[in-house]
Amino acid sequence: MAALESFRRETRAWLEANCPPLMRTPMPDDEVVWGGRNPVFKHPEQKVWLERMAARGWTAPGWSRAWGGGGLSPGECDVLAEEMAALGCRAPLYSFGLSMLGPVLLEYGTEAQRREHLPPIVRGEIRWCQGYSEPGAGSDLAGLQTRAVRDGETFVVNGHKIWTSYAHYADWVFALVRTDPRAKKHEGISFLLIDMASPGVRAQPIRLISGYSVFCETFLEDVRVPAGNLVGEPNRGWTIAKRLLEHERKSQGSFSDRHKARGEVPLPLLAKRHLGETAEGRIADPVLRDRIAAYAMRDHAFQLTRRRLAEERAATGSPGPASALIKLVATELNQTRLELMLSSAGTAALGWEGEGFGADELRLTRDWLRSKANTIEGGTSEVQLNIIAKRVLGLPD
Repeated sequence: MAALESFRRETRAWLEANCPPLMRTPMPDDEVVWGGRNPVFKHPEQKVWLERMAARGWTAPGWSRAWGGGGLSPGECDVLAEEMAALGCRAPLYSFGLSMLGPVLLEYGTEAQRREHLPPIVRGEIRWCQGYSEPGAGSDLAGLQTRAVRDGETFVVNGHKIWTSYAHYADWVFALVRTDPRAKKHEGISFLLIDMASPGVRAQPIRLISGYSVFCETFLEDVRVPAGNLVGEPNRGWTIAKRLLEHERKSQGSFSDRHKARGEVPLPLLAKRHLGETAEGRIADPVLRDRIAAYAMRDHAFQLTRRRLAEERAATGSPGPASALIKLVATELNQTRLELMLSSAGTAALGWEGEGFGADELRLTRDWLRSKANTIEGGTSEVQLNIIAKRVLGLPD
């Protein structure tokens, strides 16, 4: 305990001295730093903050210093997160490399692959995307048909991925490819790292009903990929794919962190703003007040469960199948939250663009529409329920 308290004091002092004042303010969606070969910094302080945190390895505080990480213990990682939250520090970097690919390379990658890819991820120099789903392989992901044929020291890849988040901005993609079409569908899949700048790779954004275009179709036509970019054994990629999905589901449990980080008005305050409040300071509409209270209780229970599972993960080193529970509940809670926000704001939430609406209300309809994909992307709620039933609860088929 004494060592942790000493670390806390040192961390607090360092954050106070090194986190620019602007990086202690709420972070709008258009100011999230994703890094990459062509990083976008809306303010100079974003670059300063990223460089300072990356120099200490604190963009990946729990990774080994050998790979550019901070080398912190689980307890020290918790302290760092707590002190950043206390000061209102923004996350210096958002990255699928940090949340998904990095942990998989630490577990399954070769030393050469770790040396090549992990330090640039920590520094935010390479932006990654995920090449899993295909037009004919969504929930049945093992039915994928993108082919990778070995040709000497390269693989030649042909196929079509879909719902590839941010592929039009990404530098590299970690992809599932079929390397043995004669094997059973789960046994002929490999995990391959592909440079998006390779000839034959093309990403095309998909415009969503919300007006956003974060998803893409990704086409691969005779793309030549060095054989050294194969992670793990050939035709054994399904095991790696499942592990990565555990890390993805864990990261999808952070909706509440994200809307707090961007300074979104709390739900009860939004309701009072539009519906008024009683003399006792309660939301005036009793029915909506009851619905918001029920949501708040479920969200609080979820946050406690999330913390408990995080402590279990620190002990085991892996999110495990319980990450399906996090993904299931977090996505449904996010949809419930936005339904309640729309109910609270009423016609004030009908803004799409332009003047006449508050900042919180202006994005409500877009966010509500976007949230409809939450319980589909990353595996549908039905898929998560099956995982929970079979792998968490051990129920029979």
